[in-house]
Amino acid sequence: MKRVMTIAFFGLHLVQVLVAQEQQSISLDEVLAKVQEANTNIKISKLETTAAEADYGMSRSVFLPNISVSHTGFTTTNPLMSFGSKLNQEILTQTDFNPPLLNDPDNIENFATIVSVQQPLVNMDGFYKRKAAKSTFKAKEFQFQRTKEHIGFEAQNAYMQLQLAHKVVEVLEKANKSAMANEKLTKDYYTEGLVQKADWLQAQVRASETNDQLLDAKSNIKNASAYLAFLISEDQTVVFEPEKELLPLPKRDVSQNNDLKNRADVRAMQKAAEAYKANYRAERMTFLPRLNAFGSYELYDQEVFQTGASGYTIGASLSWDVFKGGQRFAQTKKGKANADKAKLQLEEYLSKSKMELERTKRMLTDAENRLASSELALQQSKESFQIRTNRFKEGLEKTTDLLMAEVQYAKQELAYYQTVYEFNYAMAYHIFLTKDN
Repeated sequence: MKRVMTIAFFGLHLVQVLVAQEQQSISLDEVLAKVQEANTNIKISKLETTAAEADYGMSRSVFLPNISVSHTGFTTTNPLMSFGSKLNQEILTQTDFNPPLLNDPDNIENFATIVSVQQPLVNMDGFYKRKAAKSTFKAKEFQFQRTKEHIGFEAQNAYMQLQLAHKVVEVLEKANKSAMANEKLTKDYYTEGLVQKADWLQAQVRASETNDQLLDAKSNIKNASAYLAFLISEDQTVVFEPEKELLPLPKRDVSQNNDLKNRADVRAMQKAAEAYKANYRAERMTFLPRLNAFGSYELYDQEVFQTGASGYTIGASLSWDVFKGGQRFAQTKKGKANADKAKLQLEEYLSKSKMELERTKRMLTDAENRLASSELALQQSKESFQIRTNRFKEGLEKTTDLLMAEVQYAKQELAYYQTVYEFNYAMAYHIFLTKDN
C-alpha cells in the first residue's frame, strides 16, 4: 500500500511538472524579437532578396571579361591537320613539302593549351539589363523590409488577441463563480420556499451557460497561443500567458496627412516599375550593334602539357543582328506594355494605400469614441449588478432581474475588453501603415 501511495505521489508530481512546462509567460518585446529571428516568411523573403542580389551580381558580365583555359590533344593522319599541327608546333621542315608526304603523312600528335579572353566593350542592351537587375534587387530589399514590418504587426496583433483571450477567461471565471453562487443561493431560497422552482432552474441554466462559455474561452487561449507559436516558430503545444494585461495603448495624433511614398512596400513598387522600364529600354537597345574584343594565347607541343611553340591572337568584332524574324519588335512592344502596366499598378497601389490610411484614421477615431462610452457603460452595469445582488439577498429583487443584471454586467465587461482590443488594433495598424513616415 505504501509503494502504491509513493508511485501515485510521484505520478501526480510529474503531471504537475508537465502542466507547468506547458505554461509560458511571454512579453511583447520577446515576441517581436523572436518573430524577426525565427519567422519562416521572413526567412523566405530574405532568401528571395539574396537570389535577386545574385542576379544583379551576374549582370556584371556586361563589362567583365570571360576567361577560359583549355588543353586538348589528338593524333591524326589527316593531311591538312597534320600539316597545320606541324606549323603550329613550329617543327615544319623543307622535306615536309614533299607532295607524297603532304598527301599521305605519318600520324602526328598535337597537344594545345589555349587561354581565351572575351571582353565586352559596348553592349547597350546589357547595360540596361544590369540596371533592371539592380532595381529588382532593390525592390526585393524593400519587400524584405516590409515583410518584417508586416510580420511584426501580425505578431503584435496575435499578442493582443492572446491578451484578449486571457481577459475573456478572467471575466467568465468571475461570471461563472457569481452564477454558481447565485444558483446555490437560489437553491437555498427554493428549499426555504422563498422562490419558485422555475427561478432555481433558471439559475441552473445560467450557471451551465456560463460554464460552457468559459470552456470555449479557454480553448481560444490555446488557439491564440498556437498561432503566436506558429509566428515565432516554436512548439504549438505551449500555452502562452502575456506578461501584461490588455490595456488601451497611448493615443497618438493621426490628423496629419502622411506621405506614403517612403514606405517600404511603395518603394518596392517604385523599384519594380523602374526595373520594367529599364527592361523596355534594353529591348530597344537590341537594335544597336555590339562591340566586343577577344584574344587568345596558344601553346603547342607533341607531348602533353608541354610548351614547345606559342602564338597569340587579338581582335575585335562588331556584330549587328539586323533582323531576327520580328522577335525584337514583339519583345519591345511587350516590354513597353509591361512598363506601362507597372506604372499604373504603382499609381493604383499608392491611391489604395492612401484610402486605407484614411479608413484606418476613421476606424481609430470610432474605436476611441466606443472605448469611452464602453468604459462608462461598464461602470454603470457593475453598479447596477451590485445593487440588485444586495437587494436579492434581502428578498427585494426577483431572481430573473438578478440574472439579467449578472448577464448584462458580464456582457458589458466582455464588450469593454473587445473595444480595448479594437482600439489597440486600430492604433497598431495605423502605426504599421505610416511606417517610415
